[in-house]
Amino acid sequence: MPEGPSIVILTEQAAHLCGMRITAADGNARLDTSRLLGQTIRALRSWGKHFLIEFDDFALRVHFLLFGSYRIDEDRVGVTPRLRLSGRKGELNLYACSLRYIDEPLDDVYDWSADIMSTRWDAAAARRKLAQRPTMLACDALLDQDLFAGVGNIIRNEVLFRVRVHPLSTLGAMPARKRADLVREARQYSFQFLEWKKAGTLKRQWLAHTKQICPRCGIPLLLGKLGRTKRRSFYCAECQRRYTATPNEP
Repeated sequence: MPEGPSIVILTEQAAHLCGMRITAADGNARLDTSRLLGQTIRALRSWGKHFLIEFDDFALRVHFLLFGSYRIDEDRVGVTPRLRLSGRKGELNLYACSLRYIDEPLDDVYDWSADIMSTRWDAAAARRKLAQRPTMLACDALLDQDLFAGVGNIIRNEVLFRVRVHPLSTLGAMPARKRADLVREARQYSFQFLEWKKAGTLKRQWLAHTKQICPRCGIPLLLGKLGRTKRRSFYCAECQRRYTATPNEP
């Protein structure tokens, strides 16, 4: 599943399509594509894992789910896109994604201060939200898009490892400084992710995600499907402290 930094890269790669009048719109989407014909792309934006194509009176939201992808000014030979948009400036092909029209102003729909990649990101608000969810697990908090829009499983595993927090820690049991570490590192690592992704070196930078040995302790990392979403968690039982409400909490 593309995470926030990858959607930022998409908006940058497709920037030349802004101002393009759509002359063809097709694909296998269960969407009224005729609504797109003749429309002009006014802006391309990202919010978390959502790619947003803005027109004069509405927007198109694209969510790439688990296996979505895209091609710009080319297609995947032999594969019908979910949606193809083309005009004089180029072509955008979207695959295996969810599409939805948004008729309300985007500022009414999205909380930009929760977007980990946004210039309007509000770290103080994120810290307050964490403090208000004392029973939530740290591994669930990072994947909650109302808290950290754009954070996915790679960022989650790497952030928890870097701040030395066990994924099954509860937010209320964590010291305030540790919750602040979580917020700070989520933002910082997301921009490092963006830099490394552009350079093609992202996987080489992973310390915990998909790894077998802890680079700090030299012992095997544990792998479990933890939290509400049961996504894969890679973590060290030695250097990632588990903060719990009581010593005997399972």
